[in-house]
Amino acid sequence: MNRLDGKVCLVTGAATGIGKAVADLMVAEGARVAFTDIDLDGARLAAEAHRSDTIALAHDVTDKAAWRNAVEVTVAAFGALNVLVNNAGICVPGSVESLDEADWDRTMDIDLKSVFLGCKVALPILAKHGPGSIINISSISAMIASGNFAAYNAAKAGVHLLTKSVALHAARKGYPVRANSIHPAFVDTAMVDAVVGSQDPATAREKLARQVPLGCIGTPDDVAWAAIYLASDESRFMTGADIKLDGGISAM
Repeated sequence: MNRLDGKVCLVTGAATGIGKAVADLMVAEGARVAFTDIDLDGARLAAEAHRSDTIALAHDVTDKAAWRNAVEVTVAAFGALNVLVNNAGICVPGSVESLDEADWDRTMDIDLKSVFLGCKVALPILAKHGPGSIINISSISAMIASGNFAAYNAAKAGVHLLTKSVALHAARKGYPVRANSIHPAFVDTAMVDAVVGSQDPATAREKLARQVPLGCIGTPDDVAWAAIYLASDESRFMTGADIKLDGGISAM
């Protein structure tokens, strides 16, 4: 416990799923946390489950002004910003032929542009209040492609290398800020339900689990614990790295 004592964290997409799990665990580990989400009511509900040390913010991660507001309000509330978790994302299935151009653009905006904007706006603030940590939630789909996930593969691969670019930039500037990415495979969230469509959720999860060497899919807490490590000073010598949380898929 208390691995994040004294740290201030901002987590996007924190109303549900992985983002909520990350934000909840960060509070449990001693951090003060801004829960941000385009769904303000959901973010408030998640944040208010904790007695203190949280705020909830409406946040369109595709909008630079919204990013500035989220960072400024967080610093005003807590006096600093030490950790940024770029988690908000979507997955719209579709091949290069079947995918609608509007869905391609929307995926790029939410899954990739948002990470660019978050890093751009938050980096000087993180540097000022360092040591700082940027944690970008990518996907094993950044490394292993599927014919039916053209936009998602491309966006998450972009997050993978953008993270490394940010890490090298910060190091060369002498900023006390690290940047790393986390790459989950199938995780038990609403996004899995959306991707499998009309299939029975339990049956779909069993089918996904059979693709994983460990024989199960991940949980949001599996990702959250990796984020705790990257947010903490325990990972002080790790930057530009990627953590694969895929049950062994990428080892096959």
